[in-house]
Amino acid sequence: MILKFLSKSLFLFLTFILFNNSVLAQTESVEQPTGTLRVGVAGSEPFVFGESDSGISVEIWDKIAKKKSWSYEYIAFETVDEATRALNRGDVDLVVGPVSITAKRLETMRFSQPFYNSSISIISKQGDNSLWSKIKPLFSIKLLLAVFVFLVILAIVGTFLWLAERKKSPDQFPHDPLHGIGTGMWLAIVTMSTTGYGDKAPITLAGRIIAGSWMIISIIFATSMVAGIASTLTLSNIGSTTISNFEQLSNRKAATILGSPAENFLRKAKAKVVSVNNLEEAIEKLENGDVDAVVYDRPQLLYFLKENDKDNLYISKAEYYKQGYGFAFNFNSQLILDVNRTLLELAENQITEEIIHTYIQKDE
Repeated sequence: MILKFLSKSLFLFLTFILFNNSVLAQTESVEQPTGTLRVGVAGSEPFVFGESDSGISVEIWDKIAKKKSWSYEYIAFETVDEATRALNRGDVDLVVGPVSITAKRLETMRFSQPFYNSSISIISKQGDNSLWSKIKPLFSIKLLLAVFVFLVILAIVGTFLWLAERKKSPDQFPHDPLHGIGTGMWLAIVTMSTTGYGDKAPITLAGRIIAGSWMIISIIFATSMVAGIASTLTLSNIGSTTISNFEQLSNRKAATILGSPAENFLRKAKAKVVSVNNLEEAIEKLENGDVDAVVYDRPQLLYFLKENDKDNLYISKAEYYKQGYGFAFNFNSQLILDVNRTLLELAENQITEEIIHTYIQKDE
């Protein structure tokens, strides 16, 4: 019995030793990849600056590669979408840049843990603050139509008052329809506005019933009309060109970078998507009036506004689609474990934060 127990224990111990040696061997093999790594670089500033070796993503990767003593070469791509396609074909070993970690992309590739947490925001033109822009809504078709309907109602009330009063009070309401109805409209206006000049007043029972009914109706009518005008003026002060939230994108043209998660965001907002190759092209379309807004990752938008001094553009306070940026790898990559471990070390030593704040200020 004792011999059987000892043999079983020895077998388990040897199995444990062999398993640990296997794990250690695998770990050692992933720490030193053979040959030069082909690193795809793509994205926009401040994460990637063209084909140069600067930018948040590039500097973080450079720190990782130096710590692991990895040899690598950069292969530049125009867009992140193009770079990820090259990754799937096997043309590169990984992609460095502001690559959004999404469920759709996880179907064809693997990611490191996020080195930056981003979101989507909206840039639009600042509202026009000129005097004409403030009074222009008062000349809209809807408002002019409302005034016309109001005059028709006054004419109807004035006619009823004239018909009720013309026989008993011809001095106030002449028999001439034009003057009589005009007097009735005047009485309706002063009654509605509660001015009450006292120069005209109904003396018949029918006339007083009409005037009393109009007083009650006009209180509600006047309140609604004033509220409508105030609302129109408020909206005009905000500026019809300024887009500050998701709902305002509906049925409007909005530009975004081809292949970015913002494309799905815009489709859900029922916006008309205009895909471009870079942020500069998108902003140019916005300033030329070709689109109503630019929707993209918030850090890139903030950096662009800061570097280009675009006082005529407005970035929304609202943020949508919180997402992480990571490095992309193919399914069978043995680099992910070491990259994640080194990313944690950089974060713990505040190195990642220092790199990010070199390009993006803390208060942004």
